[in-house]
Amino acid sequence: MPTISMFYGIIVYLYFVDNKQHHVPHIHVKYQEHEAVVSIPDGELLEGNLPNPKMKLLQAWIELHKDELVADWELAVTGQQPYKIEPLR
Repeated sequence: MPTISMFYGIIVYLYFVDNKQHHVPHIHVKYQEHEAVVSIPDGELLEGNLPNPKMKLLQAWIELHKDELVADWELAVTGQQPYKIEPLR
């Protein structure tokens, strides 16, 4: 479960070979006691929860890095190491 970015207390990571349950490119996110699975193409919450202000920050970050996220997701689902992505500043 490689961490690909961290910002404002949000940790973004991918699982290796993780395309069975959600069938859509997605990221896993932790913030304090909250965990969520978020779609890369549209920033939609697929599972779990995040506080609304953190969700808005995450969605802005996804929009800025969508191409990189899709590329990383494709690497991870084939068992390859994804690249780090710049945090939101």
